[in-house]
Amino acid sequence: MRIEYDRDTCIGMFQCVAEWDAFERDEDAGKAVLVDAEPKDEDLFVREVPEDAELDAKFAARACPVDAIRVYDDDGEQIV
Repeated sequence: MRIEYDRDTCIGMFQCVAEWDAFERDEDAGKAVLVDAEPKDEDLFVREVPEDAELDAKFAARACPVDAIRVYDDDGEQIV
């Protein structure tokens, strides 16, 4: 499973931070940060989700009010 985070879309509500510790607050930018993510594009970051964090990653994506977070299964299908 992998997660993609669009930092440009993020509005800094930080619900994702409350749901999964892989997200941290960047108070200076007013945006969340996806820890250990690799940049895919300028503002799009991606990382693998550990098996023991899959539920937390899904909750983080569902909690985002602007859909800046997407979760994909191992086949590349978007599940959140």
